[in-house]
Amino acid sequence: MVRKSYRVNFPGGNGYRLAGIVDRPDPNQRDGREQQTPIVVFSHCFTCNKDLKAIVRISRALSEHGIAVLRYDMTGLGGSDGDFSKTNFTTNQADLSAAIRFAEIELGPVTSLMGHSFGGAVSLAHAGQAPATEELKAVITLAAPSDTKHLAELLSQRDPEIEKLGRGSVTIGGVRWEIEKQMLADFRAHDLPSLIPGISAATLLFHSPQDETVNFDHALRIMGLIQNSPGSPQIPSLIALPNADHLLIKAPEDLKFVADAAAAFLHRYASPS
Repeated sequence: MVRKSYRVNFPGGNGYRLAGIVDRPDPNQRDGREQQTPIVVFSHCFTCNKDLKAIVRISRALSEHGIAVLRYDMTGLGGSDGDFSKTNFTTNQADLSAAIRFAEIELGPVTSLMGHSFGGAVSLAHAGQAPATEELKAVITLAAPSDTKHLAELLSQRDPEIEKLGRGSVTIGGVRWEIEKQMLADFRAHDLPSLIPGISAATLLFHSPQDETVNFDHALRIMGLIQNSPGSPQIPSLIALPNADHLLIKAPEDLKFVADAAAAFLHRYASPS
C-alpha cells in the first residue's frame, strides 16, 4: 500500500511536548480495507528516539502492509522537550499513555503496542495493567528485557559516581548521557515480572540469541511469565533472530523479516473488530 508519513507533536505525560511521526496507509488510497487497519504505538529503546534506523524502517514497512503506526520520542530525547536525566521508567510509562491518547484521537482505537528494548519493557508493563476500556489486542517486542532492575545495575557499574554523588554520566552509542541517582532508584522500584503475567493481549517477541546487550534469557523469562500465568488466554510467540545485533543494524534483511512477520501477526490479532 502507499505510505503517508507526517510529523506530529502532542502533550506528553510529564508536562512536556513530545515529537512523533505517523506512518500510515494513505487514506486517499481506497481499497475497502480502511476499517481493518491495526493501529500501533511504537516505543523506542533507552536513550534512543523515533528516528533509530530499525524503528524507521519497520514503521514504514508496517504502513505499507496496511498498518498505522505512531512512533514518538520520550521526554528529553529526539525532538521532544524535557531533561532526559530527570526521566525514569515511571515517566516512560506516562509518555506511552500520552502517546496512546493522542493516537486514539489522530488515528483511532490503538489495538497494539510495539517496543524496542527498554521501550518493549514499557509496552509490556502497560499491557500488563491495561485499563479494561482499552482495545489492546497485541503486543510486540524487539530485544526487550524482562525487568528494569538490570539496567540500574548496569548504569551503576559504568559510573559509580551516579550513586555516590547523585549524578554521573555514561557513554551509550558514542553519546555522553547525564544520569541521576533517582533514575536508578526508580528502575529498582518497579517489578515488571509481576506485571507481565497480567498481559491478556496476543504477544510476539523478537530476540537474538547473540544479543550482547539484553541476553536471550530475558525473552525466555517473558515467555514463561505469560505462558504460566493462570487464566492467560494467549500463548506467547517467540521468533529468534540468529546472529542479529541488539539494534538490528547488521543485516537489512533482519528488518524486512521482522516487519513482514509483525505485519502478519498484527493483521491476525490486532485488526479492529
